[in-house]
Formats: sequence, C-alpha cells, structure tokens
Amino acid sequence: MNRRSLALAALILPILVFISAVGAAPKPKPASAPAAAPSPATTPAPAPAPAPAAAPAAPSAEEVAAASKDVLLQALRKELARSFGKLKDAEKPPLYFLAYEAADEHNVYMSAMLGAIRYENDGHDRQLTIDARIGDPALDSTHQIKGMEGWRRDDDFDSVRLPNEDDENSLRAAAWLHTDRILKAAREQFTKVLTNKAVTAEEEDKSDDFSPYPASRRYATIPPPKLDRDSWRRRLKNLSGFFKKYPFIIDSGVSFHAESVNRYILDSEGAEVVTGNPYVRLSYYLMARTTDGMDLTRHQSYDAASPEGIAKDPVILRDMERSAKELDALTKAPLVEPYTGPAIFRARASAVYFHEIMGHRVEGHRQKLEKEGQTFTKKLGQSVTAGFISVYDDATLPDFNGTFLRGHYSFDDEGVPSQKVTIVQDGILKGFLMTRSPIKNFPQSNGHARREPGHRIVARMGNTIVKASRAMPYAKLRQTLIEEVKRQKKPFGLVFDDISGGFTMTGRGLTQSFKVIPLLVYRVYPDGRPDEVVRGVDIVGTPLASFTKITAAADDDDVFNGTCGAESGSVPVSAVSPSLLLSEVEVEKKLTFSEKPPILPPPHHDKGGRP
Repeated sequence: MNRRSLALAALILPILVFISAVGAAPKPKPASAPAAAPSPATTPAPAPAPAPAAAPAAPSAEEVAAASKDVLLQALRKELARSFGKLKDAEKPPLYFLAYEAADEHNVYMSAMLGAIRYENDGHDRQLTIDARIGDPALDSTHQIKGMEGWRRDDDFDSVRLPNEDDENSLRAAAWLHTDRILKAAREQFTKVLTNKAVTAEEEDKSDDFSPYPASRRYATIPPPKLDRDSWRRRLKNLSGFFKKYPFIIDSGVSFHAESVNRYILDSEGAEVVTGNPYVRLSYYLMARTTDGMDLTRHQSYDAASPEGIAKDPVILRDMERSAKELDALTKAPLVEPYTGPAIFRARASAVYFHEIMGHRVEGHRQKLEKEGQTFTKKLGQSVTAGFISVYDDATLPDFNGTFLRGHYSFDDEGVPSQKVTIVQDGILKGFLMTRSPIKNFPQSNGHARREPGHRIVARMGNTIVKASRAMPYAKLRQTLIEEVKRQKKPFGLVFDDISGGFTMTGRGLTQSFKVIPLLVYRVYPDGRPDEVVRGVDIVGTPLASFTKITAAADDDDVFNGTCGAESGSVPVSAVSPSLLLSEVEVEKKLTFSEKPPILPPPHHDKGGRP
C-alpha cells in the first residue's frame, strides 16, 4: 500500500513509507529493567568531533585496466570533465560541484499462478541522475526554502534514460543535455534561496550546505543475472500449484526476481566509484476475503545475493502450508476494538517498529530542516529509550548471522564509504545518519547518502540493528507479558507476530506519529486460555512516549528485508531486532473497503458448476 496517496499529507509533509514482501519467518536473555525515563531538559552534550576521514586506498592495477575498457564509465568521465571545466566559471555565482550517478540495471522477473506462468520479463535500463551545486559550500542551491514554498515537492529533479548500447557519442550526448537542464534548474533554485533568506528569519542551525570528503576511487562491477530459466519456470509452476487445494484463497501467486545493479558515481572533486549489488528474491502471497469484506493476506519472501541462496522447495512448501493455515484462521477471527495495553512485538515487527519510530527521525537532514519535527535534534546525550537497548546502522554488513541483508552497500550515493554508526548506546542518543550536508556538531558524512535514481540525495538508513544487552528466552518474555497483563488488570495482551510494514510522519504539518501495519495478531489471555488470532487493527503512537514503554527483550534476533520510501525515493533496507515487550501499545481499527467475497467459488473448486 502506498501511503503517498494520502493527498493532504503528501502536500504538506513527508510521509515515509516502509514497504516489503515479508522476509524470513519469525523464530519461535534475565528480566530487564523498565525503560529509563528521559532525563530532565538540559543542554545537549555535543557529539565528539569525528576524526578526519582517511584517504581511500587507490584502485588496483586490475581495476584500472578493467575501468579503461568500460565505455559507460569513459563516456561519463569525459563529459563530466568537459562540462565542469567549461561551465564552472561561465557565470556568477559559480558552479562549484558537479556529480554524475548512473545506475546500470539488468533484471529478470517471472511469476506463476495456480501452476501456470503468468508473466515473464527481462529488462535492461540505464538512468543518469545529476547533482549540480551553485554558490559555495557555505550556501548553495540545495539550501532549504522556508515557508510554504519549501513544502512543495521537487518536481524539477529527475533522471534521464541513457542508451543501453555502449556507444560513447550517444552516452555523452544524453549526459550533456541533462547536465544543461539540471544546471539551469540549479541556478533558478539558487535565486530562490537568496530571496527566501532575505525575507525569512535567521535559521537556528547555521551549518554549511556541503562538507569536504576525500575522493574515493573503486571499480568493481558485477555481471547480469545468470539463470537456468527453464528450471526456474518449473519451480514456480510447481510452487504456485500448491495453493489450488484451498477453496478460501481467492488470489495467490509466486514470483521470482533477480537483478544486478552497477552504480557509477563520478564528481568534479575526483571521486570515481563503480560498484555492483546483486539481489535475488523469491516470494509468494495468498489472499482471502471475509464475509464482512476485509481482505486478508499472508506472504513470505526469501532474499539472497544469488539464486543458489534461495531456500529450497521443501522449506518453502512447509512455509506455504503454515501461511495457508494462518490465513484460514484469520478469516474466522474476531475483530479487535481500539485498545491500549501491554504487547509483544515479535522480532521482525520490532525491527520495523524501530525503523519507523527512530530510524527516520535520526536522519541528519531532518535535524536542520525547519519543516521537520526534529524529535531527537536536542536530545544528544540524553536517555531516549530503555537502558539495555542500543541501536546502530551498519551498511557494511552483507549478512546478519548468515541471513542476507538487503540494506548492504559498500559506498553511498555520494561515493563515501559506508560506515557503522552508533545511534543509541545503552539507551542514550549518540548520533545521526549523515550525508555531506553537515549539521550542528556533525560536520562530516558517515556514509548514509542514499537515493533512488531521479531523486535528491538525503540521509537514509541501510542496515538498522537493535541490540539488547539483557535478554531472555521468548517463552519467558511471553510469561512476562502475562504477568504485566495481570498487573494492569487488563483482559488480555497482544502479540504482533507478523507485519507488512509501516509509515511515519516526521514533519510539523500534522501529528508526528507512526503506524505499523500488522498481518498476524494474537490475543494472549492471563487465565490460561489458548491464544486467539484476531484481525482488523493497526499499531499507532508517537515516538517519545512509545520508546519509554519498552521493558524487556528476548534473545531471538531476526531480520526484516524491505524497501523504504521517503523524499529520496525507494531504497533497499534491512532492520534487525529481538522481540520486545512494551508495557503499553495502542491499536486502532484498520481501514477496510467492505467489498463482498466473490459470488462463485474458484473454478477448480466448483464441483457442480458448468462452464
């Protein structure tokens, strides 16, 4: 579901969407102290100044030789040098920085339904996104525009499609024309920046718009996906046919996607980084509709860096059977009314919870944009959550305990090496995710500049990892939930077993709240009755209050792989967390459309019907 369709919110503030076909199934350390309350208001302790970045290692002789034969790289290199050399001082104020980023993507997609191939496609696409900065590092054309003009979308920023063939002249021509358009737009934007600064109040954060970073050089491409197409077709047909036996399923499918993306990042300061990321996903979904018109789904995804890393069919078929049983139970489950009380977020649900509530709010640019809520801007050095919780973001990790992490990258979209960043240590806020756009006390990038082609770069998450220094087996965490239900004299507690994603609102225009969208929820009764599947709720709340409710954690870390959408587009991310117990969670009724189920049964289950 794309929450950007909420028209009002889309006009006045960023709605940050976390979308995913769900990753690995959740797995079935002494009792922890309650979350520490936020410390009294004090002057935030400034973060320690980062050490100057070391100059990156020079490319190897093999890399240099391979790069010299790469027609796309040579075309971009020559056109960047020509354009910047002739345009940097052509007008005043000057063009002081120019960067090209090309994404060269090969992908294979196929899907099957009820034992037959439904769709198949191969693709090759090249897109070029250009950044031009007019002015100087202290004040340039990327500076925020305050007031209502600053709330509009960046409609003038996009990418251009490059020729798929390795022809230097046509590649350079496309880059040349797009450079001209982006440069003119940047000059127009800089005029707006100067006008806006002249008529608006002084900004609280007076940091520069751009900071230096040593130029990196790397060349490490990957080939297009290599597959046995016939084998994968047979596999998808076999897997998709599994759902034929369930009459309550009204829609289902199995899909396979393999891609290789080589990113070419070059800039006028000498950076030249070419790296490749492979990605493979097999996923399935199944859907049913209740008599009261609620659509219910179960889905599962298996992510890997290569086709060989995808789970084997016996594992997938076992998961399919479990999903079908869960969906059947959901169709018969009662609706839950709005509720506040204790609840457990299973591991992947906890991962999304932290991604939505904290992750977006510690992205560096949100600390100085005045349209943002700046939830954590002045809380450095203060307690923001339970003392046994630490959070870091580390895109250098290709996997977590052997599980593939989709948020891995070696260089960000500004050509800065990825780095591990400590966000929270023992409950205390320590840092923010940074690009080359500095903020107060954080003058330097830490490798988190990210974007989808055609969007402006901002700070984004990669692999966000939540760690609990004190944890217990999940069975004990569940018993702790029951004890908390009794202590609060609540009729039941909730366990959020599976989620599809969530979204959060960080701007000042509306309530700075979050929503996590559960797919499978259980009521846990304090009197020993069996857990009961329920439906029809979303998790809602506000960040500062919610973080103080974390009271305990399990020792069952798990991974959520997905795609996160924000103002720099959709980027692959991962989140890792153990299951968490919260003393209070609020749920509200889910939006439904009340469409009746199909009148007839599926054709393959219509025993007495006629064609």
